[in-house]
Amino acid sequence: MVLTSSIGYPLSFSISVSPTQLTGADVTALLTEHNALWLKADGTQLLMQKLAAVGSLAEAGPESDDATEHYCQSIRLFGKPADGALLYKLRMLIPEAIGLKASLFQPHLQLPVALLIQLSAGISTELQQQLHNFANQQQIELVYLNQSVQLSKPGLLVMDMDSTAITIECIDEIAALAGVGPQVAAITARAMNGELDFAASLTERVAALKGAPQSVLQQVLDNLPLMPGLTELVNYLQQQHWRVAIASGGFTYFTNVLQQRLALTATFANVLEIENGVLTGKVVGDIVDANTKARAVSQLAETYGIATHQTVAIGDGANDLPMLKTAALGVAFHAKPKVQAAVSARINQGSLLQLLYLLDPA
Repeated sequence: MVLTSSIGYPLSFSISVSPTQLTGADVTALLTEHNALWLKADGTQLLMQKLAAVGSLAEAGPESDDATEHYCQSIRLFGKPADGALLYKLRMLIPEAIGLKASLFQPHLQLPVALLIQLSAGISTELQQQLHNFANQQQIELVYLNQSVQLSKPGLLVMDMDSTAITIECIDEIAALAGVGPQVAAITARAMNGELDFAASLTERVAALKGAPQSVLQQVLDNLPLMPGLTELVNYLQQQHWRVAIASGGFTYFTNVLQQRLALTATFANVLEIENGVLTGKVVGDIVDANTKARAVSQLAETYGIATHQTVAIGDGANDLPMLKTAALGVAFHAKPKVQAAVSARINQGSLLQLLYLLDPA
């Protein structure tokens, strides 16, 4: 239906269809043509509506164009195209009084187009969990944000290294080459799940490496697999004048190389003691643990004059939780169940570059 004013300009239009009639390509085409549409659920129908002219905010209600600037909360949908059926189910989960404005979002040319849904009001923790359950059922990435991190303003990203910036746990690879792989890997798994004290578990694992030649470190370094999207993410953030750092419970033998390759602002990691080309089974100095990683976020933000609300941290293990909670935006990436349960922003599949979906361009 199209309504026009007395001089012929369109005031509004709406498209009401059965959700199953709209494929992901149809939704993308509609949003490409109309820039943004309000989403409503009408019985068994999905209503996509655009309002082009309103008399006042009071007359228009929460779904007016004039109210858009007040839409601070948002849902980011990515990982696969969102079709009409998915949008209908999503709209039905959220109270009718909350306006939903949908638009397309592609923060980087190497990323597929995603869906940005702005909300006129915040939602409860219980509803957020329902949305995460919904996303799991729909096999789509869904992140609800109640505040905005601006890509165009100075910012800070602090990353974990093992299983985040790279795809492996370095200590497990070292242990495998040293002949104590299963023993060390079992301890690592328990530590990352939060079942063991991290510092104590690291001390035990490093002790198991005693007598291993330094050459095993170089073997791991020579085959260090970067997480897909790492280089592109770091380069893009640096182009936007962001600071990027690694805070790791791993080892400087690897973080130092990553710092050089990626021109990172800083790295924090543990120093393995090596004497006469052999690992002694000890760490030099204080252990970089969960609290150290959390302090890294605050210290770097203060050092470089970055506002607290512009700080982001990303990691996968239990020892990353204090860091994720210190940053304004803490993201669980391919994370252990305990970590996913403790933070609201989660990326379960795909590359690190997808972090850009969670940042606003302006």
